[in-house]
Amino acid sequence: MTTRRSGLGRGLESLIPQGEPVAGAFAMVAVNTIDPNPMQPRALFDASALEALTASIREIGMLQPIVVQPEAEGRHILVAGERRLRASKELGLKEIPAVIRTVDSEKALVEALVENVQRENLTPLEEAAAFQQLMEDFGLTHQEVGDRVGKSRSAITNTLRLMALPAAIQGLMERNELTPGHARALLGLDDKKYAIHIAERAAAEGWSVRQVEDAVRDRVSPQEAGNEPAGAVTEIRPVAISELEVRLSEKLDTKVEIAYRNNKGVVKIKYHSLEDLERIYRFLY
Repeated sequence: MTTRRSGLGRGLESLIPQGEPVAGAFAMVAVNTIDPNPMQPRALFDASALEALTASIREIGMLQPIVVQPEAEGRHILVAGERRLRASKELGLKEIPAVIRTVDSEKALVEALVENVQRENLTPLEEAAAFQQLMEDFGLTHQEVGDRVGKSRSAITNTLRLMALPAAIQGLMERNELTPGHARALLGLDDKKYAIHIAERAAAEGWSVRQVEDAVRDRVSPQEAGNEPAGAVTEIRPVAISELEVRLSEKLDTKVEIAYRNNKGVVKIKYHSLEDLERIYRFLY
């Protein structure tokens, strides 16, 4: 498999013109010229999420441009992308990709980003990052992003799930050492260190997606079996429960597990980010 350098993704890099920034276009902007937005409503940022973003940028570069408004004397006001800017400062980056916004039209800005996503040949992670930007910076739902870019809601959700992977696994994907299929199979593991271990073995030994799925299943199944009390009689699971599990998973676009015993049990719905949890909540209520 070919290796690609860490840094800007190929799709995003091709969007950024060289030379002076062009109004409404993508450009590289010096971090020390960007001032915080005084109207930023968010005062608290999840430390673990910021740490994960910082690790991802360190591993594969920034996949999402921030949005800035040009000011006098070469300064810029941050419009969107506070977490990306904070992570960039933490890493000591001198320049970062940005969209130069000069018109007070959020709709025009969203449409420009959507047009670039549709036109460019982005990697799965670059595509996921673009979808996340549209949701995070402009408040679009999974369905609205799908409508804008011509994809189904489930396709948007499945692509966005890649952003929940550890940075090391994202790096393997960006270097074309691991396919999105391999990566999605690893989302079933809660143990991130073990997920990275499996990913590295799969890349080094050329595993198929089925082999990764088997490794994940072997890791998860014994833990579930270990919860059974000694000497317990295994109850036959009704087919209807399995069918409901599949239907719920398809309906919610995420993994749903139903633990069943004596006509009672627990329903577990997996989510991959706070945005994904909010999507599920809105669907249910």
